[in-house]
Amino acid sequence: MTPDIALEKRLNRWAYVVSAVVLVLVGLMRRVKIDLGIDFSFLPPFHASLNAICAVILMVALWHIKNGRREQHRRAIYAAMVCSALFLISYVLYHFTTPETRFGGEGFIKTVYFFLLITHVVLAAVILPFVLFTFTRAYTGQYERHKKMARWVFPLWLYVAITGPICYLMLKPYY
Repeated sequence: MTPDIALEKRLNRWAYVVSAVVLVLVGLMRRVKIDLGIDFSFLPPFHASLNAICAVILMVALWHIKNGRREQHRRAIYAAMVCSALFLISYVLYHFTTPETRFGGEGFIKTVYFFLLITHVVLAAVILPFVLFTFTRAYTGQYERHKKMARWVFPLWLYVAITGPICYLMLKPYY
């Protein structure tokens, strides 16, 4: 495949727009509440499941690429991106419509929870555009640039996908 630099530029602009919109929504969702008349309290385990599935799919994608199975790797990454997109839409919907649940643990476990939560949230915000840029590089046939970026984006995305369900499990008794 011949690299398509013009398409990459267009897709990167969309990546910036999507990332900015997501950051604005995430910033607003704790301050703005919308009453849709629907109880969305069932969503947190769904969020954790999507993140856990994404983590497994990412590991499968890594295994495929390490074994030279590019088409299977591509399909796995598409599936991971779908899981992440569904998570994000559902997460924003939940937080716009449902009061925040506070962690009730004390002592060392509270420190562990907040460390995981803060690193999860910060890395999730930071990694989103880079996941999109990494994807764009592969999609436009720039495999060496994709590979170079994926080496550091992948572990961060995986960390976010793993720490999401851990934070949910730690918060679950307080829902």
